[in-house]
Parts: sequence; structure tokens; C-alpha cells
Amino acid sequence: MKIDYYLPDGPLDAVPRRVARARDIGYDGVFTADTAHEPFLPIVAAVPSGRGMDFGSAIAVAFARSPMVVAQTAWDLAALSRGRFLLGLGTQIKPHVERRFSMPWGAPARRLAEFIGALKAIWDTWQNGTRLRFRGEFYSFSLMTPFFDPGPIDYPRIPVYVAGVGPAMSRLAGEMCDGYHVHPFHTVRYLREVTLPSMDEGARPAGRSSAGITLASMVFVVTGRDETEMATMRARVRQQIAFYASTPAYRRVLEVHGWDFGPRLTAMSKRGQWGRMADVVPDEVVAEVAVEAPIDHLGEAVRHRYQGLLDRVGFYALDGAMPAVGDDMWAQVVSAIRG
Repeated sequence: MKIDYYLPDGPLDAVPRRVARARDIGYDGVFTADTAHEPFLPIVAAVPSGRGMDFGSAIAVAFARSPMVVAQTAWDLAALSRGRFLLGLGTQIKPHVERRFSMPWGAPARRLAEFIGALKAIWDTWQNGTRLRFRGEFYSFSLMTPFFDPGPIDYPRIPVYVAGVGPAMSRLAGEMCDGYHVHPFHTVRYLREVTLPSMDEGARPAGRSSAGITLASMVFVVTGRDETEMATMRARVRQQIAFYASTPAYRRVLEVHGWDFGPRLTAMSKRGQWGRMADVVPDEVVAEVAVEAPIDHLGEAVRHRYQGLLDRVGFYALDGAMPAVGDDMWAQVVSAIRG
């Protein structure tokens, strides 16, 4: 199992220092997010400080961008990182795509599958000189002149990951992707009963095996040096779980366990009762979603829960809520997770 550092939002000039620290602690990879900052630029800043590490987007919003633009960016990052770039794509929800990015949204699984197909066609043109002739329901590409063709690179096989919660994206990962970013709002039972079977459903008709697909995820943890620190972190995790559980698109996780408080949280969110929503989430839910262990046993607890399920794990950051222990302790945690 590999352990990844999920780069927090912040200025680009802080990236080299943060990545160098993560490398020294022993992290295997660095992932960026498409939140308050553009997700690809930090990777450019990260590569020189993280030689030997993997670098990826977790995730970039596909529908906010043209496949041609993403193809160009990924091509350059693959060359820059010497083949260590992992392209992670996600759909985002309709209000953000339409109102934040002013881009079309609809049929997300079919659209993302076509997006990935277009990427591969474009990369094939650049690497092998294949004539660009891609026509689909949502995207069409038929023009690539020498002036705009970057030409072949030494690392043309760019792994593509998708992110999701429900069966549709899990099936897509099984059908045509190299990896799957599991949403942090999950449980082991949900992975076994929904995610993995759905990946198999997508893989079999495509003549693939889901066993070869990398599963990566940020995971919630409740940890600390004493119970006071753990209680503080548990409260923060409970609040974040309440936020995710209030979103109807994530309700499948609740349904697998028979947890019925999702509609109540949704109603509270619409009334703006964010501060009270955590009170609705029972302790048993926190324990199923988050790994709870003192800091000196955290690594073993993460490995025990996810060994054989996830191939890459990282910590879900909660605005500096992690206990302020030294790098030596984090190195021990990382080493214990890797096993």
C-alpha cells in the first residue's frame, strides 16, 4: 500500500517546501485538487522537490475543460515528471459545472467516458502520427496540424483515474481506466458491496480485470496524542461527515448500512443549520467512516482497515486539525501504513 500527500490549498511558492517535507517523511506521491486553485500548476512546482514521487490530480474537473486542453497539459506533465504523472478526472455536480464554470453538464458517465476516449485518440495522434478522427456524442476532434502537434514523448502511457461515489463511475473505472479515486465518504462495507462489484461489472464486458485497477482514496482519521486531541478531531470529522451525508448524491453510502438520517440532514442544510448537523451523526457512523486510533497506532489501524482494498491512501485534511507531532512521528505512521 502506498501513502500519498494531498497538497493543501495555498500559494504556489509554498509547494516546493511542502513537497520536500512530504518526500523526507516518506510519502510516495503528491495529489492536488481542483478547489480554490488550479490543479495542474502546483504539479509543475512540485516535481523538482519530489523526484522519485508520483504526481497526480485528485481531481481535475473534466467538464470545466476541453479534452484537447487536458491532453496538452497531461502530455507536458508526463514528460516533466518522467512518466510519474497520474491524470485524475471527475465530473463535479451540475450546479458547479453550469453556474461556476459556465459549461454544459449532462449524462456525466457517458460524457466522461467519451472525454477519456478523446484524450486517448489525441495522445495516439501525437505519439504515433495517427490521423485525428474522433467523433462522439459530446466531443469531436478532426484537426491536428504539425504546428500544434507536440510530437512523441518518452512516457506516452499516461494513467487515467476517475473519481466517484456511485456505481456508474465505478463501472466506468472498470471499463476503461487505470485507477479510481474513491470518495473519502465511504465505508469498507460500501467498497465491498457496491464499489468493487460495480467495477467488475464494467471490466468484464471490456475484457479487463478490475484487479489491475488502482484504488486510491483520502481517508478520514480520528487521532491525537491523547483523548482530548482525539475528541477535538472527532468533532471535526463528524461535521464533515454530516456535510457529505446531506448531499443526496452520496446517500447510497447511508443506504447500504440502513442509516436513515440523510433526508433530515438535507433539510437542515437547506435551512442553513450547518452548525447543528453534526449532532445528527451517531458515533457508530463516525467509527465506520473514519479510522480511530492514537497517533502512535494510526499507521497500523489504517493498514488493518484497508489492506487488500485500497492501493493508495492519504489523509483527509481538516484545516490543520491533524495533531502537531514531529516529522519523525509522521514518518513512523507512513512506514506502518506501507507495511
